[in-house]
Amino acid sequence: MSNPNPHPSTRRSFLKKTGSAVAGGSFLAGSSFLITGTKASGAIDGANDRVRIAVAGLNGRGQAHIGGWMGAPNVELAYVADPWEKALAKGISGVQKRAKGKMTTQGIDDIRRALDDPTVDAISIATPNHWHSLMTIWGAQAGKHVYVEKPMSHDIAEGRVAVAAQKKYGVVIQHGTQRRSNAGVAGLHEALKSGKLPRLKIAYGYCCKPRNGIGHEPISAPPAELNWEHWKGPAVIDQYHANYVPYDWHWFWETGNGDLNNQGTHQLDVARWAIDDDQTHPTRTMAIGSRFQWDDQGKTPNTMFAMAEYPNGQMVFFNVRNVNYKGYQRQVFNEYYLEDGSVITGEGNYQILRPGASKAEPLKIEPGDVTPGGNWNAFIAAVRAGNPEMANGNVMDAHYGCVLGHIMNNSYRLGAEVPFSETASDFGGNEDAIEHFGRLHKVMSQGVGISGSDAKYKLGPMLNFNADTERFEGERADEANVLVKDANNPGYEVPSVDAV
Repeated sequence: MSNPNPHPSTRRSFLKKTGSAVAGGSFLAGSSFLITGTKASGAIDGANDRVRIAVAGLNGRGQAHIGGWMGAPNVELAYVADPWEKALAKGISGVQKRAKGKMTTQGIDDIRRALDDPTVDAISIATPNHWHSLMTIWGAQAGKHVYVEKPMSHDIAEGRVAVAAQKKYGVVIQHGTQRRSNAGVAGLHEALKSGKLPRLKIAYGYCCKPRNGIGHEPISAPPAELNWEHWKGPAVIDQYHANYVPYDWHWFWETGNGDLNNQGTHQLDVARWAIDDDQTHPTRTMAIGSRFQWDDQGKTPNTMFAMAEYPNGQMVFFNVRNVNYKGYQRQVFNEYYLEDGSVITGEGNYQILRPGASKAEPLKIEPGDVTPGGNWNAFIAAVRAGNPEMANGNVMDAHYGCVLGHIMNNSYRLGAEVPFSETASDFGGNEDAIEHFGRLHKVMSQGVGISGSDAKYKLGPMLNFNADTERFEGERADEANVLVKDANNPGYEVPSVDAV
């Protein structure tokens, strides 16, 4: 299929034209409208000027943020923030080790202290998911550039507010989907969209990594070293239990999005990236799955097959399989099914299995257009230039990729129990979906050993989504639209688009 924009501007051409600093203005690339320049801090003059960053969320992924920024040239870690004293101490210790005794970083329990500091240029968000959008919005309102872990949003509506905040304040927002910095992945997608390869039919993502159950933790008072009210922030949670902190919040809808929009956000984003540039959101989606094997407290599925169809007929399939058993096959990657019957596999370096061939052959692809330096240094380059268009995974890319996962999850959440069977759904007559779900079912029945006598699937409805209004329409729309926006606690409300 021919490229709808035969003469696109690229990051490389932009860098050649502008050098290291960029004047204010606006850019249109595909369907991503980004405002450049910032209301408060603006571009940082000169490529050698120091960038001061505050990191929020210091357990797990936050340690990678600390290492990433401290390894970037002429970047100063101004603050580390966490409402849990144990995580804050861990963050400060991580900085001390890397700084070799030369440390000026301040430890704080509330990121708003860093937002009030006019010398801070950017914030880096590695908190639980329910904080991502609100903190991104706060950062933009304070004129700070934002690096935000995946997923940028915890629900559909707040992601659109983050987009509005970027548009209004002009800051750089880069999503923590590191594959956006991979020139090999970018090159494959450019080849698919330019007509150099047969047209894409299905972009398929897998998030199949072994995990175990989390057990049951009793309702209790939060520990004294945890500022529970601030940890909750926008999330409405009735009572504390120890499965929320530090990691297993991922498996509760109030705070996480399951592995579909946890690890799976990376593969979802790659899958959506492969879809034609003139497509925004899918118009139909459905999901089926369950929480097999584990008798535990978690609520999100550990097994899931989901499909989404775009207006142009291209589709995204997704497979979550987080159970554990002897012979488990780990699969965290993407596949591409083309209209001529070819299948492309790999990541950055690809192979293609052509119709009728007995084995795959290497697929030579020219590197694609990304801001160089990897995800950390690409963000710093965009910040120094004051140019959101340079971000590898900008706010619009983040929003479209996250919403894809949200609407899949929403279908699952509205689902009803059906027999554990390979014929549990006809997927609206989609033969490809029937085939690929059948493969997952075979693994669960023959590999895991699940039987219809002791398990059921949860089958979600086929939901129709309006890509313009970002609301559901048609059957089950009223129920689905309740899930578009989470309730928030007083003092931590995500503002409306108009109020941002």
